[in-house]
Amino acid sequence: MKAPSLNRRLAAAKAVGLVVGLVIFFITPLVWPDADMMLRIGMLLWYVTLGGIIGLAGVLDRHPALGIALPWWLLAPLLGGWMNLVIVLFTYDRFKALTLSNFGDVGIYASPFWFVPEGVFFGLVAGGVAHLAGGSGRKP
Repeated sequence: MKAPSLNRRLAAAKAVGLVVGLVIFFITPLVWPDADMMLRIGMLLWYVTLGGIIGLAGVLDRHPALGIALPWWLLAPLLGGWMNLVIVLFTYDRFKALTLSNFGDVGIYASPFWFVPEGVFFGLVAGGVAHLAGGSGRKP
Protein backbone atom coordinates (compact mmCIF):
# COMPACT_ATOMS: atom_id res chain seq x y z
CA MET A 1 0.00 0.00 0.00
CA LYS A 2 1.18 3.53 -0.77
CA ALA A 3 2.25 5.86 2.00
CA PRO A 4 -0.60 8.05 3.28
CA SER A 5 -1.02 11.22 1.23
CA LEU A 6 -2.96 14.27 2.38
CA ASN A 7 -3.14 15.63 -1.17
CA ARG A 8 -4.68 12.42 -2.54
CA ARG A 9 -7.12 12.26 0.37
CA LEU A 10 -8.24 15.86 -0.14
CA ALA A 11 -8.55 15.49 -3.91
CA ALA A 12 -10.57 12.28 -3.63
CA ALA A 13 -12.96 13.53 -0.93
CA LYS A 14 -13.47 16.87 -2.69
CA ALA A 15 -14.16 15.02 -5.96
CA VAL A 16 -16.89 13.02 -4.21
CA GLY A 17 -18.26 16.30 -2.84
CA LEU A 18 -18.19 17.86 -6.31
CA VAL A 19 -20.08 14.95 -7.84
CA VAL A 20 -22.73 14.96 -5.10
CA GLY A 21 -22.96 18.76 -5.24
CA LEU A 22 -23.44 18.74 -9.01
CA VAL A 23 -26.15 16.09 -8.76
CA ILE A 24 -27.96 18.18 -6.16
CA PHE A 25 -27.43 21.35 -8.23
CA PHE A 26 -29.15 19.82 -11.27
CA ILE A 27 -31.78 17.73 -9.46
CA THR A 28 -33.01 20.47 -7.10
CA PRO A 29 -35.10 22.38 -9.70
CA LEU A 30 -36.83 19.13 -10.65
CA VAL A 31 -37.95 18.34 -7.10
CA TRP A 32 -38.24 21.91 -5.80
CA PRO A 33 -39.05 24.37 -8.59
CA ASP A 34 -39.08 27.30 -6.15
CA ALA A 35 -35.44 26.75 -5.16
CA ASP A 36 -33.35 29.75 -6.11
CA MET A 37 -29.87 29.74 -7.64
CA MET A 38 -28.24 30.77 -4.34
CA LEU A 39 -29.51 27.63 -2.63
CA ARG A 40 -28.33 25.44 -5.50
CA ILE A 41 -24.85 27.01 -5.61
CA GLY A 42 -24.68 26.89 -1.82
CA MET A 43 -25.39 23.15 -1.79
CA LEU A 44 -22.79 22.56 -4.50
CA LEU A 45 -20.16 24.43 -2.52
CA TRP A 46 -21.29 22.86 0.75
CA TYR A 47 -20.55 19.35 -0.45
CA VAL A 48 -17.16 20.26 -1.94
CA THR A 49 -16.26 21.90 1.38
CA LEU A 50 -17.61 18.99 3.42
CA GLY A 51 -15.57 16.59 1.30
CA GLY A 52 -12.49 18.67 2.02
CA ILE A 53 -13.16 18.63 5.76
CA ILE A 54 -13.64 14.86 5.73
CA GLY A 55 -10.51 14.36 3.63
CA LEU A 56 -8.43 16.55 5.92
CA ALA A 57 -9.71 15.07 9.17
CA GLY A 58 -9.10 11.52 7.98
CA VAL A 59 -5.37 11.84 8.57
CA LEU A 60 -6.08 11.63 12.30
CA ASP A 61 -5.90 8.04 13.43
CA ARG A 62 -6.18 8.81 17.14
CA HIS A 63 -8.17 11.41 19.08
CA PRO A 64 -5.64 14.09 20.06
CA ALA A 65 -6.89 14.55 23.63
CA LEU A 66 -8.37 11.16 24.51
CA GLY A 67 -5.93 8.95 22.63
CA ILE A 68 -8.66 6.60 21.39
CA ALA A 69 -8.60 5.15 17.88
CA LEU A 70 -10.47 7.09 15.18
CA PRO A 71 -10.85 4.80 12.16
CA TRP A 72 -11.99 6.52 8.96
CA TRP A 73 -15.29 4.58 8.96
CA LEU A 74 -16.19 6.17 12.31
CA LEU A 75 -14.77 9.67 11.94
CA ALA A 76 -16.00 10.46 8.40
CA PRO A 77 -19.69 9.61 9.01
CA LEU A 78 -19.64 11.47 12.33
CA LEU A 79 -18.26 14.57 10.62
CA GLY A 80 -20.77 14.32 7.75
CA GLY A 81 -23.71 13.96 10.12
CA TRP A 82 -22.48 16.70 12.45
CA MET A 83 -21.90 19.22 9.67
CA ASN A 84 -25.28 18.50 8.09
CA LEU A 85 -26.91 18.92 11.50
CA VAL A 86 -25.30 22.35 11.73
CA ILE A 87 -26.58 23.38 8.29
CA VAL A 88 -30.09 22.14 9.14
CA LEU A 89 -30.06 24.24 12.30
CA PHE A 90 -29.00 27.30 10.29
CA THR A 91 -31.53 26.75 7.48
CA TYR A 92 -34.34 24.94 9.27
CA ASP A 93 -37.20 27.04 7.82
CA ARG A 94 -35.99 26.66 4.24
CA PHE A 95 -35.49 22.90 4.58
CA LYS A 96 -38.85 22.53 6.32
CA ALA A 97 -40.54 24.25 3.36
CA LEU A 98 -38.67 21.93 0.99
CA THR A 99 -39.71 18.78 2.80
CA LEU A 100 -43.35 19.80 3.17
CA SER A 101 -43.70 20.91 -0.46
CA ASN A 102 -42.17 17.72 -1.83
CA PHE A 103 -43.03 14.97 0.60
CA GLY A 104 -46.01 16.25 2.55
CA ASP A 105 -46.37 15.83 6.27
CA VAL A 106 -45.77 12.07 6.43
CA GLY A 107 -42.82 9.84 7.18
CA ILE A 108 -39.23 10.66 7.87
CA TYR A 109 -39.10 13.28 5.12
CA ALA A 110 -41.64 15.46 6.98
CA SER A 111 -38.72 16.68 9.07
CA PRO A 112 -35.69 18.48 7.65
CA PHE A 113 -33.53 16.39 9.95
CA TRP A 114 -33.47 13.64 7.26
CA PHE A 115 -30.51 15.67 6.02
CA VAL A 116 -28.43 14.46 9.00
CA PRO A 117 -28.42 10.73 8.09
CA GLU A 118 -27.80 11.80 4.51
CA GLY A 119 -24.65 13.54 5.79
CA VAL A 120 -23.64 10.36 7.61
CA PHE A 121 -23.94 8.43 4.35
CA PHE A 122 -22.03 11.11 2.44
CA GLY A 123 -19.29 11.01 5.09
CA LEU A 124 -19.01 7.25 4.78
CA VAL A 125 -18.68 7.42 0.99
CA ALA A 126 -16.30 10.42 0.94
CA GLY A 127 -14.21 8.99 3.77
CA GLY A 128 -14.02 5.59 2.09
CA VAL A 129 -12.94 7.05 -1.23
CA ALA A 130 -10.40 9.30 0.52
CA HIS A 131 -9.05 6.33 2.47
CA LEU A 132 -8.70 4.24 -0.68
CA ALA A 133 -6.99 7.09 -2.55
CA GLY A 134 -4.69 8.42 0.14
CA GLY A 135 -4.64 6.13 3.14
CA SER A 136 -4.98 7.45 6.66
CA GLY A 137 -2.87 8.20 9.67
CA ARG A 138 0.84 8.84 9.76
CA LYS A 139 3.42 7.65 7.28
CA PRO A 140 4.91 4.29 8.33
